[in-house]
Amino acid sequence: MSDDELPSALPPQSYFPVIRHVKPNNILGWLKAGIQDTRHSGLPSLFYGAFFAVAGWIMKIVFDEAYGLFPALATGFLLLGPFLAMGLYDLSRQIELGQQPKLLPSLTAWRTNMLNVGVFAGVLAVILLIWARASLIIFALYFQDSVFPTLTEVITSVFTFNQPVFGMVYFAVGGFFAALVFAISVVAVPLMADRKTDAITAAIASIIACTKNPLTMLLWGACIVMLVALGFATYFVGLIITMPIVGHATWHVYRDIVEADNPPTKP
Repeated sequence: MSDDELPSALPPQSYFPVIRHVKPNNILGWLKAGIQDTRHSGLPSLFYGAFFAVAGWIMKIVFDEAYGLFPALATGFLLLGPFLAMGLYDLSRQIELGQQPKLLPSLTAWRTNMLNVGVFAGVLAVILLIWARASLIIFALYFQDSVFPTLTEVITSVFTFNQPVFGMVYFAVGGFFAALVFAISVVAVPLMADRKTDAITAAIASIIACTKNPLTMLLWGACIVMLVALGFATYFVGLIITMPIVGHATWHVYRDIVEADNPPTKP
């Protein structure tokens, strides 16, 4: 086989995606597009939002007394959002194709690249478990009692500086895990869903997107944190609206940052 023939023998997903430079002011466009897709999709989007809200309520009930573990799980809830929102990406893709967004096809969006999505989900799960374990260790070191502190005690310790080292260590370690997962996943899951890219290529592309657009990605991550925090502050009810907006907006983040080889096609 000649060198000229080699590229045509490779599947499109074998090529490494081209990563664009985007400006921070693109963030407003992503949020606007996320709101528009949420309104256009309607009930299918709200279905996913309700899923996140119910997951939050269950998490709160199960770990109501284990505040040492709850913050880690809450962080994990935030970090696993891009993976759990695959259905929202598919709804945005349907809208992009000019179709009426339908819930049922979006529920099985992960099946188009099942193996790689599964591998990536496994990696995120391992990171989450490590963070949960680290969270327990930090609490055990700074709260010597035989039982976990109450949420009030934790908040008091952090914001009244009764345990200043605890607050600094906890947020530093949590921030490290958050930054790690955000860096490898910010565009990875939409990329795998859209182009059937392998998990390693998708993660590397996501890291490059962050290193090429550090300020934009930092601000975008802050927006996600604020929207999720708003949902948590309303006893998870707000997640019914905020999570679909984040999910749909993430699809547009992917579209802006990763250069498309071809227009979207039906799977």
